[in-house]
Amino acid sequence: MDNPLWKNIELRNQLKIIGKEQAPNLVLTNAYYLHGIYKKWMTGNIWIHDDRIVYAGQEMPLIGDTTEVVDMAGKFIVPGYIEPHVHPFQLYNPQSFADYSAQLGTTTFISDNLTLFLSMENEKAFSILDQLNKLPFTFYWWTRFDSQTELAAEDLLFTSKSVGEWLDRPEVLLGGELTGWPKLMAGDDQMLYWIQKAKMTRKKIEGHFPGASEKTLARMKLLGADGDHEAMTIDEVEMRLLHGYGVTLRHSSIRPDLPSLLKGVVDRELNVYEKLMMTTDGSTPTFHKDGVIDLCIRIALEAGVPAIEAYMMSSYNVARYYNMTAMHGLIATGRYANLNILDSIDNPVPSSVISKGKWLKRNGEKVKALPKINWDVLPDLKMDFDLTEDDFQFSMPFGLDMVNDVIVKPYSVNIDTHDGTLSKDHDESFLMLIDKHGKWRVNTLIKGFTNAVEGFASSYSNTGDIILIGKNRKQMWLAFDKLKEMNGGIVLMESDEMVCNIPLPLGGGMSDLPMEQIMEQETVLKQALKERGYKHGDAIYTLLFLQATHLPYVRVTQKGIYDVMNKKILFPAFMR
Repeated sequence: MDNPLWKNIELRNQLKIIGKEQAPNLVLTNAYYLHGIYKKWMTGNIWIHDDRIVYAGQEMPLIGDTTEVVDMAGKFIVPGYIEPHVHPFQLYNPQSFADYSAQLGTTTFISDNLTLFLSMENEKAFSILDQLNKLPFTFYWWTRFDSQTELAAEDLLFTSKSVGEWLDRPEVLLGGELTGWPKLMAGDDQMLYWIQKAKMTRKKIEGHFPGASEKTLARMKLLGADGDHEAMTIDEVEMRLLHGYGVTLRHSSIRPDLPSLLKGVVDRELNVYEKLMMTTDGSTPTFHKDGVIDLCIRIALEAGVPAIEAYMMSSYNVARYYNMTAMHGLIATGRYANLNILDSIDNPVPSSVISKGKWLKRNGEKVKALPKINWDVLPDLKMDFDLTEDDFQFSMPFGLDMVNDVIVKPYSVNIDTHDGTLSKDHDESFLMLIDKHGKWRVNTLIKGFTNAVEGFASSYSNTGDIILIGKNRKQMWLAFDKLKEMNGGIVLMESDEMVCNIPLPLGGGMSDLPMEQIMEQETVLKQALKERGYKHGDAIYTLLFLQATHLPYVRVTQKGIYDVMNKKILFPAFMR
């Protein structure tokens, strides 16, 4: 990461600006702005030079020939919104999601590193981080301690060296999220060592404790967990607060819990807003048509949360929790110049956005896009193998039954799987997970995905391996071949024709298109799946979580079909 501290020459110039020997780049006069420490609106002038607020108060600076002076009378200025729990690889990529989010006022991400960690060596991943650090947007990260699936070579990937190198990065603020916490409680000293290492450098540990009992929360607090974003009821929020957790309230495409959680906070008169944060938790593209953190603030306002508290939950509270108020969350001298200019306190979508001192949006119009970054270090998905008839053998005694988008139970298979086509009178389909390098495969059936999809292929998955689903083996094979031609993506085939597709050229998992175009592609795909019997909420999350062993009850993984509750492989993968 570029040194977050300003260089000596920059500091000397900033002092000259305070002394009125030198002029700043930008001055916002008559600024009515939210101050997080006083918890009230204040009036003054904000001096900005390069990416920093040099001064905020009653004084006016020296005005030079190149100083831009903007009268903020009638506007309301709040700190740039901070998204504290981002999975920036949900078809979109970190740059494209940031570019979209910034126009809605979210100018700082705290992001998951899992895709980068699994895709490439650390040195290459860090070159991506270095590029992102140069954007007029702020990226922070967390580093994973587990893969949230059963990898064929997890011990070779998650080592003290590889995890430690991430923890040593200054833009990595925390470890987690702890989807593998049962291993920790069962005595995994390696994970405990990483937690201790993170703690030694004042980094936070984020839990992943859906439905956790009070004893589990207490045990995990003793083991080092600082926060959790998995509360699904107001009682679970209160329990986390009771044990001193930082609580991030979630509103996502699969868990839109925020309205009910905040209603509970307001109705019970808890008055704990300073301990709360809000997140969209890695939602899929079309969910964000309604916003990012601006959406969370709007929900908070509608729930009766006082306006100042709603805006602080999205800025100062996050900065304070992550020990970065010296840089973020406060409109005051010395902080990054990340400012949202609102036309009304009741509307959190800013009419103008300044991020690191740059105008990204002005008077309702986008005036600057975030520059693209170079993804060349990310390995391309090149499937240099072909499928054979032997790959299409489905003789498992049980399959995977989708209870909802993400919960999967085992069920006994009672249909004939020897024919190349399954009837559309039921909702059982062939399912294959195949190694992206062609070394192994796992074959079974999936119930509840759809009743009419003939051939479907996706390289978007938890591990980047290939998912094939369908009623017709030929159409599945064709979908695979189309996917291979595209070097990654999602393909839906029917009657030898491609119904729709989403190209994902960045490593087979991410699009290189702007968010608006990805949203259009996702909308078409989801509608096509719905027309063919997909009845759940979010098909993209279904693909992501088929391998996710932090969810019950069975999963398809690189090692084979995995029993989550009993922690064992039921049927191993076939070597090809």
